[in-house]
Amino acid sequence: MSDFIRLPAHTLQPGTVALPGSKSISNRTLLLAALSDNICEIKSLLKSDDTDRMLDALTALGVSLERKGDSLTVQGSGGTFPNKSADLFLGNAGTAFRPLTAVLALLGGDYHLHGVARMHERPIGDLVDALRITGADIDYLGNPGFPPLHIGQWRDKDTRIIPVKGNVSSQFLTALLMALPLSGEAFTIKVVGELISKPYIDITLNLMAKFGVVVENQDYQTFYLPAAARYHAPQTLHVEGDASSASYFLAAGLLAGVPIRVSGLGKNAIQGDVAFAAELEKIGATVVWGDDFIEVSRAPGQKILPFDLDANHIPDAAMTLAIVALAAGAPCSLSNIGSWRVKETDRIAAMANELRKVGATVVEEAEAIHITPPAQLIPDARIDTYDDHRMAMCFSLVSLLGVPVIINDPKCTHKTFPTYFDVFAGLCR
Repeated sequence: MSDFIRLPAHTLQPGTVALPGSKSISNRTLLLAALSDNICEIKSLLKSDDTDRMLDALTALGVSLERKGDSLTVQGSGGTFPNKSADLFLGNAGTAFRPLTAVLALLGGDYHLHGVARMHERPIGDLVDALRITGADIDYLGNPGFPPLHIGQWRDKDTRIIPVKGNVSSQFLTALLMALPLSGEAFTIKVVGELISKPYIDITLNLMAKFGVVVENQDYQTFYLPAAARYHAPQTLHVEGDASSASYFLAAGLLAGVPIRVSGLGKNAIQGDVAFAAELEKIGATVVWGDDFIEVSRAPGQKILPFDLDANHIPDAAMTLAIVALAAGAPCSLSNIGSWRVKETDRIAAMANELRKVGATVVEEAEAIHITPPAQLIPDARIDTYDDHRMAMCFSLVSLLGVPVIINDPKCTHKTFPTYFDVFAGLCR
């Protein structure tokens, strides 16, 4: 794939997309399986840059992994890692960096964790502060509050109530939830302030329960972890299709007005981003829910309605709605999206910059974005993607709105969906 891709103005034909596995589920499952006291076969695991970074890290830590076809067998290491010293490069994979930081801090050793330049700009101080309260030895090797990190030996401080801020990244809480059971002690985690991205905590709690550790959740403010917990893996675990990746194709069904079905997740999915389909339904989509699929279309003559949405419950999928706003014919707003600021790029700033290139009027706030679509979109806008997979996939949808669009660095989709542009092209007439 070249340094850019030009997508002509497209129409779509009805079709079905088999989704890649969920990134959030894949990396959590890999880590929990590695820490279990038995063997787990993982099916439909996502193959992407982010999961590759987790697999590389687990291999460096001495975990036995065996791939057969589309399944991966993980030999659990019984709540520890064989290698007590490792240098781990984790790219820009927050779902690998944050949980591994917490797990390695609780296990103790001699570990160096680092990533790409953007990862070293993504805050981790609130997680480190919480881990230090438990007895973790963590040093910043660059700017305080940010990676890279050195992790040394853990010395139990007999503190069993751990506060953590909830308004920066839910991955901090996820990391603590997954790591603290390794101590064998009972802990209480107190969330300070509002917890953002609650559905991602639901994924964490759901998977921990499947691995034998049940956490009591009191209104997403207090979490009680039991003593003497240990991870025991299910014999086989199937990874759901990625609900955030589904958002682009579901939105395509609304924008193009033809039935587009995604398979690999359905009405019983554990990922919060499936709620994206319900938000599309509110603004004009026809949605069909199955056990293993979701299908979106739009009835003839049905307009796409403007929206003003608190998107805290679908933070990643909400980016796709910023493109849908271009077809709404009136101003639209997305609020409570402060977590966008600390993702692969500052997504509020990036989205505002690139929407203006296609002619939209955009007002950017600290935790919100307001989008007024233009009377006519600007053709052949050259969209910068900021090494952010979701920027590239979102702006591909502009080609369904009657104008061609140019996407710079389309390879950035390898983070979660390496074949995205091929799959997208397969739906086009």
